[in-house]
Amino acid sequence: MPRIAVLLVLFLLPPLATADSVDRSAGARQVLVLGRVSDDPKAHAESMRPMLDYVVPRLRSVGIREGRILMARDATQMQSYLRRQRVDWVSDTAAMAIDYRRKIGADLLLVSVRGGEAYHAVFFTWKGSGIASLEDLRGRSIAFQNAYSTSSYILPAAAMLREGIALDVLLSPLDRPSPGRAGYLFARSEGNVVTWVQKRLVDAGAFSNLDWDGLAYAPGSPQDDLEIFHASVQVPRSIEVSAPTLDPKVRERLREVLLSAGDDPAAAQALRRFFGTQRFIPIDAGVERSLARLRADVDLVRARLE
Repeated sequence: MPRIAVLLVLFLLPPLATADSVDRSAGARQVLVLGRVSDDPKAHAESMRPMLDYVVPRLRSVGIREGRILMARDATQMQSYLRRQRVDWVSDTAAMAIDYRRKIGADLLLVSVRGGEAYHAVFFTWKGSGIASLEDLRGRSIAFQNAYSTSSYILPAAAMLREGIALDVLLSPLDRPSPGRAGYLFARSEGNVVTWVQKRLVDAGAFSNLDWDGLAYAPGSPQDDLEIFHASVQVPRSIEVSAPTLDPKVRERLREVLLSAGDDPAAAQALRRFFGTQRFIPIDAGVERSLARLRADVDLVRARLE
């Protein structure tokens, strides 16, 4: 009986696409493929499917009849998918969107509003640590989330480098940086960043102001033990990206549908499921200026640390 139940569930769940299953030959452009870099494909697919199901019927006028989801293990693989017409549309961080545009000529469609149009990185430490500024991080350690994070790597690392603080990657929380430098390591999740700081495994942590605000609702009230000592500049929260090979008619219609979704009651649930999106807004001159500043930060971090 348990085996029958498992087989039934597998049959009912829509399968994820694979790179080989996404046929991009002539006459096969009726499929719109939504991609994401993911370490949890099942959970992310469940968040993405409602939005794809909302968008696809509204693209029938430009020939789209079906929607599929394709996950990538990392940014390099996603760039390959976009370049090789395996993925048409990606929702990603602003830093990753900049890399997609620069490296493969991807188009930036819209800003995704998630908890605000923009966000910034906050640096925090435990109360009484003696750290009150970036300069105080010399000889200390800081935890970031991962190398793909805008708010928990690119922004804070660039802020430290611009302050003249050289950075060493540490082997573990027990490792220490060279004299006069700061050390950093990746904790892999926002929760780990907080825990490492609370347990004094590292001297400081950095992630988005949205994650910081979320600590107010976390068990044990982590904010009671922590304090912010620096904040970065603001950047767009997330960007919708289209592949450079996407048919211009499909791209423009996709942009129209996403722009109007915030005012469509039928899209409300799909938006909420789509990583807490509230609406999409155009990329105007102000956003482009913010992205230009962020690109300079990306270049600085990539050149100095990678």
